[in-house]
Amino acid sequence: MSNNKLPNQSDIVIVGAGIVGLAVARELALRYPDLSLTVLDKEAQVGTHQTGHNSGVIHRGIYYRPGTLKATLCVEGANLLTEYADSKKITYRLCGKVIAAVTTDETSRLETLWQRGFANKVPGLSRLTGEQVREIEPNAKAVAGIYSEYSGIIDFADVARSLARDVTAAGKAIVTGAQAKKLRKVGAENVLETTRGSVTFGTLINCAGLHADTVAKALGANPGVRIVPFRGEYYILRDSGGHLVRHLLYPVPDPNYPFLGVHFTRMVSGELKVGPNAVLALSREGYQRSDFSFMDTAGLFAYPGFWMMAAKNWKVGLAEMKLSRSPSEYTRALQQLVPKIKQTDLGMYRSGVRAQCVAPNGSLIDDFHIVRKDWCIHVLNVPSPAATACLAIARHIAESLIDTLGNPKNDE
Repeated sequence: MSNNKLPNQSDIVIVGAGIVGLAVARELALRYPDLSLTVLDKEAQVGTHQTGHNSGVIHRGIYYRPGTLKATLCVEGANLLTEYADSKKITYRLCGKVIAAVTTDETSRLETLWQRGFANKVPGLSRLTGEQVREIEPNAKAVAGIYSEYSGIIDFADVARSLARDVTAAGKAIVTGAQAKKLRKVGAENVLETTRGSVTFGTLINCAGLHADTVAKALGANPGVRIVPFRGEYYILRDSGGHLVRHLLYPVPDPNYPFLGVHFTRMVSGELKVGPNAVLALSREGYQRSDFSFMDTAGLFAYPGFWMMAAKNWKVGLAEMKLSRSPSEYTRALQQLVPKIKQTDLGMYRSGVRAQCVAPNGSLIDDFHIVRKDWCIHVLNVPSPAATACLAIARHIAESLIDTLGNPKNDE
């Protein structure tokens, strides 16, 4: 799926071969078959980071404020994703999701989700009493809930590999082991220097995920935000507890944070995964608790927005660190939803790292954040539900480039 030969020139360069970068590449290849296009990634394989380390959930758009990019692109993207999976015979299951309020104090937040889902025109939503929650999930604790019939599961790494095959089948290049370093001007031309040589380009799209802000700086842009990495740690439920949840089971999230809380995910493989939490990582690729990058940590601590975020959210941060360090605390968090869970049911599973943009005032950027500067588009904040929405994000970016690239060939 990659040729590892960097062309000297490319009309379009995309930095980052995660699911969003590959979806954008496929969309542009379909719209502009006569333009040369090159996808670059510093890793040896596509979809190495966030794409391959997530919950694998097909979201439907209930969580997101109406009118935001997250809301509109998630609803559109979920439909596009399942249509694409059908066309490529990629396995997925629309197993349904229960969002459960475990106390009466959470019912007002549940009502907010219901109103958002209605405003976003999310299909297949229904209200549940506590008894109806237990009919779907007999071991769940709940006073009320919402059922999302068309939420589902998929392996996004499979989707990414399929998108990569589409890109190369269209005659476009995917070059791995090529890390973007800096931009220089040679006369009127833009030249991107990489670890595998240089490429002259007309338009560049920065989809570098965990490194999108540093790539933007290398290209001479001021991103105005900084990516703060949060590690999400998962457990797998062993056979002793794997029967306790049938579908997707989620708590009611805190609307002040862009995280959904530890939840239960019945994966495509049939195994039951729980998590993630959200703990600060001291490396942008800090999948292990011991991972540390001096450069990443120094840059993080030098950012005033980080300290403002920490001052506002230190109590929540400490609670997340407890979850990270203590399997018993993690078990107690799960027991709020499913009281029968025991610590001995939990087996370690791989972690993921979420690229979360933080503004200079310390606020967590809640929406997708995509900015354009001259001939570059910087995709700076596309956490969950970006994998679900990848094909809709790709359309959104392609539409924004019509003034530069012209009308698509199939529209002429």
